[in-house]
Amino acid sequence: MFEAHDIREWRGHTVRGADGGKIGEMEAVYVDTRTDMPSFATVKAGVPGRKRLVFVPLDGASVSPGYLTVAYDKGQVKAAPSIDTDGELTFEEEPAVFKHYEMEYESGAAGERRLARR
Repeated sequence: MFEAHDIREWRGHTVRGADGGKIGEMEAVYVDTRTDMPSFATVKAGVPGRKRLVFVPLDGASVSPGYLTVAYDKGQVKAAPSIDTDGELTFEEEPAVFKHYEMEYESGAAGERRLARR
C-alpha cells in the first residue's frame, strides 16, 4: 500500500483502470480515519464543462511512469458515486461509495466520518 506522503505526489497525474482505460486525472486522496492510511482517491472525469469527481479505492493500485493504475475497470470507476468538482463527500454519502465497490462499510471512531480528504 502507498504511504500518504507518496500518493499525494500523484495528484494531477493520469489514472487508468485495470483494463488500461484512461479514467481521468487524480484530484485528491482520502484517508481512512481509523488508520490514517490512503484509502480512496477522487479522479476528475467527464467531458469539459461537465467534469465530476469519482471515487476509487487505492487498495491494489500501482504506479508507472506518469500514471497510476487502479484495481478496477474504467467502466466501474466512472459509474461510481461522484461529487461536483467543488463538492464534498458527506457522511451520509460515504456508505454508497463503499457499497459500489462491494466493500464493507463501518463509520469511523465514535460514529464519525470514515473518509477524510488530505
